Amino acid sequence: MIPDPIRNFSIIAHVDHGKSTLADRLLERTGTIPARKMRAQVLDRMDLERERGITIKMQPVQMRYGAYVLNLIDTPGHIDFSYEVSRALSAVEGVLLLVDSTQGIQAQTLTTFAAAKAQNCAIIPVVSKIDAPSARVDDVTAELAKLTGVPSAEVLAVSGKTGAGVDALLDAIVSRVPPPAASRGDEPRGLIFDFSYSAHRGIAVYLRVFDGTFRKGQTLRFRAAGQEFVALETGIFTPEETPSDSLSSGDIGYVVTGVKEAGVVAVGDTVGPTKGALPPLPGFARPRPVVWASVYPESQDDLPLLRQSLVRLRLSDSSLSFEEESSGVLGRGFRCGFLGLLHLEIVTERLRREFGLALIVTIPTISYAVARTSGAREVVYTPAKFPEHGDIAEIREPWVKVIVIAPPEAMSALVQLLYEHEADTKATETFPDGRIELTAEMPLRELMRGFFDRLKNISSGYASLAYEFLDERPADVVRLDVLVAEEAVPAFARIVARRRVQEEAEKMVDKLHAILPKQLFVTKIQARALGRIIASRTLSAMRKDVTGYLYGGDVSRKKKLLEKQKRGKKKLLARGKVDIPEEVFMKMVQESDR
Repeated sequence: MIPDPIRNFSIIAHVDHGKSTLADRLLERTGTIPARKMRAQVLDRMDLERERGITIKMQPVQMRYGAYVLNLIDTPGHIDFSYEVSRALSAVEGVLLLVDSTQGIQAQTLTTFAAAKAQNCAIIPVVSKIDAPSARVDDVTAELAKLTGVPSAEVLAVSGKTGAGVDALLDAIVSRVPPPAASRGDEPRGLIFDFSYSAHRGIAVYLRVFDGTFRKGQTLRFRAAGQEFVALETGIFTPEETPSDSLSSGDIGYVVTGVKEAGVVAVGDTVGPTKGALPPLPGFARPRPVVWASVYPESQDDLPLLRQSLVRLRLSDSSLSFEEESSGVLGRGFRCGFLGLLHLEIVTERLRREFGLALIVTIPTISYAVARTSGAREVVYTPAKFPEHGDIAEIREPWVKVIVIAPPEAMSALVQLLYEHEADTKATETFPDGRIELTAEMPLRELMRGFFDRLKNISSGYASLAYEFLDERPADVVRLDVLVAEEAVPAFARIVARRRVQEEAEKMVDKLHAILPKQLFVTKIQARALGRIIASRTLSAMRKDVTGYLYGGDVSRKKKLLEKQKRGKKKLLARGKVDIPEEVFMKMVQESDR
């Protein structure tokens, strides 16, 4: 039996719709955090979260409202973390669907709503920021009622800033979110929705307990990993980790495992006894990287520190993967796999901030499924390993479904933008306020090619974007190599769409021509694709005045020296090699220069 009436819920919203501010008021109203300890965005622990106004790391917290125990899981809403969010939503019975009254429904609102429905959560629609001068409370209430299929009277209105409507919201959580189902027996069984790491205690798994009771000293097992451990401590979140005697069915808390090995603990795994009779909880999957980038230390002396830092991050982020690689000029580094561009950005920024590393991060790429003419199949995630033209039977790449909500005046430019990024428009819908929702499908590589930045530009910042992964489809892409002095430079290789290969080739050749220092001989800079040279520029030789020290005398002396210089340059042209400075590599391969 559940000792207290428990309500487990989460808040889901588009970025900047007031999720963290509303969580602050809930904590304040329930007395969970004393007034002297309150601060803005109290559940966002990382400086990076507070600066960007986004939730990166899940943060559970237990609140008490009268006789009720309210367990809130504050989740990241970005699509990069969709699997982790799905596991967190499977750990709760209800969600607050939050929409900003000044902005209305956004693209991410639709995806988070669909995720909550997929997990069969009770959904409470909430309109936020009702105190704002530009609030459209009635209009947005109608939009939200239509989306969720409830009467407008059941859509709540709150202000995270002033606290208006928070009491009614707490009452709604108690009345509309169902309590946890009864335990199926005494055998402990819990779902991991997140975890953290400390050097002293190892990994602490964040659990939703579905059955039985977890206590300190129990011998437990990760069902997917198969590894056993002894529970060193159990506890709840207040929001700090606070020890408790036990965690019973319906509770949300943590178990300290003592495990200090990366790759053992995974989100979605089931924790239970060493020989449990109950089956694992459904939905477990290993995270699959979709974006890859090479990370090098600016100083090779920092390579051990970079390796240790990546291992340390993986102890609290099982979705991060990496393997060591070597580049001729950039030295040794790591090829890292990420869940998406935001995940890449967060990891590299944490490496810089938390570990003091100066990094070189290459242009991100995606993985391709390649079938060779020989019949062999492989997954290629770096351009340097892409097969040569003529050795490829088929290439497949991941596609995404994108949802864009934009003002009507931006639609003409948006249609053109979608065409340029190979998108296939599927449906459009008009909101009561005139904004248009457009659904399309496009290759992931095109979404990464600056699509979001261009979308914000053409809409003056008013458009919103959400996406979700689809399947793999045939890709019409080619490998583009850059040759310097007729020698291919692997670090400059890229995978580009066939229809844009000429444009990209000329752009790369022109860029390298502008930044490569002159050599003692004429240097060819070429781009090769489809088995031929498709763009070329010639870098003139550095001219040295070999006659400068002469004065007076016969002109034939000058001619002899110039002839000798000419013969020397001819020899260099035949067998000379170009020394490409490190700063040239950095300008060509760093993400910021896309």
